[in-house]
Amino acid sequence: MKAEKINYLVYTVKNRCRVCYTCVRECPAKAIKIMNGQAEVVTERCIGCGNCVKVCSQGAKAFHNSTSALIELLENNENVIAMVAPAFPAEFSDLGDYKVLVGALRYLGFWKVTEVSFGADLVAEKYAELINDDKSKRYISSDCPAIVSYVEHYYPQLIDNLVPLSSPMEAMAKTVKTKYGENCPVVFIGPCIAKKTESEDVDVAITFRELRDIFQLRHIDFSTLEPSGFDGPFSAKGAIFPVSRGLLNTMGVNDEFGLSRIQVTDGADNFRDAIAEFDSGGLNAKYLELLCCEGCISGPGMTTDFTRFKKRSIISDYVAEKFANTDFDLWQAEKELYLKQDFSRAFTPADFSTLRVDEEAIARVLKEMGKFEESDMLNCGACGYDTCREHAIAIVEGFAEDEMCLPNTIEKLHGSISALNTTNQNLVSAREALKQSEKLAHMGQLSAGIAHELNNPLGVITMYANILIDETPDENPIKDDLKLIVEQAERCKRIVGGLLNFARKNQVQLSEVDIAELCRHSLKSVIKPDNIQAEVVSKLQNTLVELDREQMIQVFTNLEKNAFEAMPNGGSLLIELTDSQNSKEVEILVIDNGSGISQENLKKIFTPFFTTKGIAKGTGLGLPLIYGIIKMHKGRISVISNDNPEKGPTGTTFKIVLPRKPQDIKLNV
Repeated sequence: MKAEKINYLVYTVKNRCRVCYTCVRECPAKAIKIMNGQAEVVTERCIGCGNCVKVCSQGAKAFHNSTSALIELLENNENVIAMVAPAFPAEFSDLGDYKVLVGALRYLGFWKVTEVSFGADLVAEKYAELINDDKSKRYISSDCPAIVSYVEHYYPQLIDNLVPLSSPMEAMAKTVKTKYGENCPVVFIGPCIAKKTESEDVDVAITFRELRDIFQLRHIDFSTLEPSGFDGPFSAKGAIFPVSRGLLNTMGVNDEFGLSRIQVTDGADNFRDAIAEFDSGGLNAKYLELLCCEGCISGPGMTTDFTRFKKRSIISDYVAEKFANTDFDLWQAEKELYLKQDFSRAFTPADFSTLRVDEEAIARVLKEMGKFEESDMLNCGACGYDTCREHAIAIVEGFAEDEMCLPNTIEKLHGSISALNTTNQNLVSAREALKQSEKLAHMGQLSAGIAHELNNPLGVITMYANILIDETPDENPIKDDLKLIVEQAERCKRIVGGLLNFARKNQVQLSEVDIAELCRHSLKSVIKPDNIQAEVVSKLQNTLVELDREQMIQVFTNLEKNAFEAMPNGGSLLIELTDSQNSKEVEILVIDNGSGISQENLKKIFTPFFTTKGIAKGTGLGLPLIYGIIKMHKGRISVISNDNPEKGPTGTTFKIVLPRKPQDIKLNV
């Protein structure tokens, strides 16, 4: 019978992985690779501790399931032997009597049911002999397969320090085969995942969790089972093995004050620190007893949610009961008999430690993550690595991604949000501009039709009214009425002219113009009230811009007239010209401190025929005409205004952005 073939021990359930990096953080071997946002287990680096399985709240980490292999083994063999790990009292305390568990195993089809703790008795004896024989040699316990794998993978230089002896499981497997026959299939049942690949002497290894699944699958009613005791050889002290210092207690070593230079620790962080100090010489210990979990009672194959202390208490109670019923003479005799077996063991290095570090590559990665100085190294651990440097090394080795750096990712996210907000604002502005352009186009067509129909009748009215004026004596009162007709007809003609200007499809006639001089000239073209100060300030490095001079004069004079009308009690007008951030554009600000425009009206000012001026004082075509001219120049115009003194100084600022060379601008929005 060959042991079950296992290609991978721990794996990721991809549809459950939420990329929280908890598994990265808790993996003592850093055998987790983040690829495209998925946390994958790197099989060749994995030490089988199952820590990622325990800490993953989403159940995204799972281990190889051996239930089908065990069921097949039991169906095809009559002499299968079960070896139950000594942590079983802490797992199956709900059954009341441990004999119920043994009875259930026999019901499943096991021929013999034994305790691995006898293997712990044998190994403890060998440990004591080895350590006492060579006083100068420093040792690391090798009973925990995850610890052995960690040393083989990441501290191959310490392989000679591993105790070269079988684990309790391996020792028990050899013992039951010696006692019951070499051809008997052997099954290990315990709390450890790493045991599944530890030894070829074991045909199938399952966890307590898997055993409970089989019980449920077989619909076992424990109340109907016949209780049964374990088969020999029977254990004694080895029953205390699954708790911290269990092996030392089995050896009978009392090192309460550390006089014999023995160090004991457990847990993922503690055992790594201990091995690192042992390797550097900082740990003055002759013997280092290590467990990857916080005792085997905390293994990933356990299902009970008891506290660690509760589990220890349950184990202690079982050991006390066991000692009260142990035939120590028989135990001693059987131990001496099976100690004659060969329990030697060799280890194989598989160096995955980081020996050669590309400092340039690490520095480059750190810079990409925004780590330029020592103060930038937050070492927050959010990525799953203890330090920013460790994270950078993992990225260089291909095991991590820079997006795992939470502070840097948040900073990038803020930048993206800011850029997105700017884009959205530009999109809103472009949408509003498009709406305005469409509105103006429709109004332009309407205006052109109206102007065409009205122009000729108005000309006739004006002509005949002037003829009548010439023919009417000065003293005749009708002459004043005729003059009023002419005046109003001329006004109508001017309105029609405005409509034509608004509706026309002019192509701009570009020429190189000194825009600063153009602005100064525009001020001279309008009548400025004496109580208003007006000036042009140019901060341009180059004042030459390609534009249609006549149309742009119309833009500035319209804005200046509006500004003067908004300051009936006097004020100031400033026309400021500056270089835009884009070197291909210029900015013109027309700033007045007049009465301002209400927020309600700001959205309407470029709408044709909309005006806040009194009757006969405005047509509402000035600003739409300005808007059209600016757009024809492929420029932009916007306005900011305040009419509420409580919110600050009143006034209006028109901002015009013009390209220096409109023909170079492809988009006209």
